[in-house]
Amino acid sequence: MSEAEAKNDDPSDQAQHGATPSELEQWVAAAFDVGGPLSRADSGYQPRQAQLQMSMAVARAVARRETLVVEAGTGVGKTFAYLVPALLSGGRALISTATKSLQDQLFLRDLPRLCEALQVPLRIALLKGRGSYLCLHRMNQARQTAELPDRRAVMALARIEQWAQQTRSGDFAEIEGLDDRSPIIPIVSSTRDNCLGSDCPEFRACHVVKARREAMEADVVVVNHHLFFADMALRDSGVAELLPTVDVAVFDEAHQLAEAGVQFLGTMLGTGQLIDFARDVLAQGLSEARGLQDWQGLHARSEKAARELRLACAGALASGGRDVRGLLKLRWQERAQTPAFLAALQEVEALADLAVRALETVTEISPDFVRLHERAEQLAELARQFAQPPADGAVRWIDLSPQQARLVESPLDIRQAMQEQLEGPAKGWIFTSATLGDDERLSWFTEPAGLDDATVLRVGSPFDYPNHARLYVPRRFPKPNEPDHAQQVAALAARCARCLGGRSFVLTTTLRALQTIGEALREALAQDSIRVLVQGSAPKRQLLQQFIDDPRAVLVGSASFWEGIDVPGDDLQCVLIDKLPFPPPNDPLVEARVQRLEAQGRNAFAEFFIAEAAIALKQGGGRLIRSERDRGLLVVCDPRMAGMNYGRRLRAALPPMTPLETEAEALDWLRELAQSHV
Repeated sequence: MSEAEAKNDDPSDQAQHGATPSELEQWVAAAFDVGGPLSRADSGYQPRQAQLQMSMAVARAVARRETLVVEAGTGVGKTFAYLVPALLSGGRALISTATKSLQDQLFLRDLPRLCEALQVPLRIALLKGRGSYLCLHRMNQARQTAELPDRRAVMALARIEQWAQQTRSGDFAEIEGLDDRSPIIPIVSSTRDNCLGSDCPEFRACHVVKARREAMEADVVVVNHHLFFADMALRDSGVAELLPTVDVAVFDEAHQLAEAGVQFLGTMLGTGQLIDFARDVLAQGLSEARGLQDWQGLHARSEKAARELRLACAGALASGGRDVRGLLKLRWQERAQTPAFLAALQEVEALADLAVRALETVTEISPDFVRLHERAEQLAELARQFAQPPADGAVRWIDLSPQQARLVESPLDIRQAMQEQLEGPAKGWIFTSATLGDDERLSWFTEPAGLDDATVLRVGSPFDYPNHARLYVPRRFPKPNEPDHAQQVAALAARCARCLGGRSFVLTTTLRALQTIGEALREALAQDSIRVLVQGSAPKRQLLQQFIDDPRAVLVGSASFWEGIDVPGDDLQCVLIDKLPFPPPNDPLVEARVQRLEAQGRNAFAEFFIAEAAIALKQGGGRLIRSERDRGLLVVCDPRMAGMNYGRRLRAALPPMTPLETEAEALDWLRELAQSHV
């Protein structure tokens, strides 16, 4: 269904066209109506036509057990638009999100509020991956073995032990200030590799088992995309049992669905797996089988194999002394045939085989040794698999980060996996996000997700973009490949920030540009008492809070700040994007997708590169206007958006902001906005 056809979602339009709304659609219309349960529960409630339009389409898909894809602009209120029909349908619902923060928001705030307003006494459950829950058995082991990396980890363990006495859920999110990346979490949580299942001495009190049991008994279950796909691949999270029993499955933040799927539907061998294995072998060996095998020697060899594998993956990056920042995707072909890489894989296999033989002698002592033996066999098999050519239709690459390396083999998209799910028991399938494509069929999302036959609806934002937002694309500006481009971006950002007294984001497409622009901006604004916050100098949440607390601030961020950031009001009134966010052509996954399109006789630049850039541009630009009162300026520091033919398509992908022709006009607009702060 196109945007033009979408107007038929108005209940009155349906009556004119002879369509009889289902009972669910009538209930949904009544819920959103003036004087309905939502308005009675909230004195500030105002009906929104766009929200009702989306909600009616969701209700129809749920009632008919059909598939619906909805792109809903900022301000539509899409969360309530899908939750209301899901809750009123009377069936079981699975809600999947891209982030744990939205999971928590739905479970702790939105769902309880709506259930109370609609007077539907439903049981709601939150289900996360294993790594989010305390493992009582591994916590007890950590206390006994004392194999903790440092004093901070010892203190963190003591804090977790105290919390463990009173927690009901075992969800680490309950612990105030505990960082997701804390080294203590892998020590006191389980993975599919080390979980003992029903052989565990703490099985009856297990938080993971309890969370799954509650999910199976609930009317509404909130999960995330990673969990959904991990389960499809491994049948390890409880979703496999849950999915056939639900009547509606909703995927919010659906633009991240394909990326999550590609990560989890493949095969992976990582240095992190080897290091975790080494730690667990040493801890278990010394506590329960001391002297029976050379556990310390096995631990040392495992850690050495992990180091050598990462060095072989890094190749010239390591020998050249270059620091690795963030996550790099390396071509498989550049490393796979080198002697060092093949030798590192052979050492992983040899180490794993040695561990298999050592652990065979102690498996009768405890179930932990049985599981370690199985893990050793799996590591050996993975090493052998990655020494062979990849499977047909799959792509391989190496993820390299400052501390780790991962060998990955993955399908190119989630098409086949999703089609298998859609062929299962009939249910309503709802996929929604603010950014799903830049054409009527939302092909960027629907094609790789295998949703060719889905009903498609595009609901525009109700915000007054022409009056409240301006778009400036400087025509006479260095091109991104010119050496002074980053410096000029910083200079323009400084001029904008001075007009506003801060209140600006600079979004970069690369980590290299992030550092260059951040340093240049600090220098340019040193005399203006404007604080420059640069991604990496503090945790993301802390940086964002510092930006909100200090109006005289500019935040420079890369990928993680392009989406999922919500700064409504006057705190953020200017967003600068350094260049058009085309995907990197040397990314192995990008290369493989381009080759497939070209083999089909299609135009990869138009169908892939421009489509990807349009989505990313919508995400980045979407940080600017977050409420109906917001006003601001979006600057795209890339003259190609003004001068190239494809620039028109990219401008059309953005909300209808009023274009400005000159920098003088842009700065005048910012000065006008600054007057509201006085």
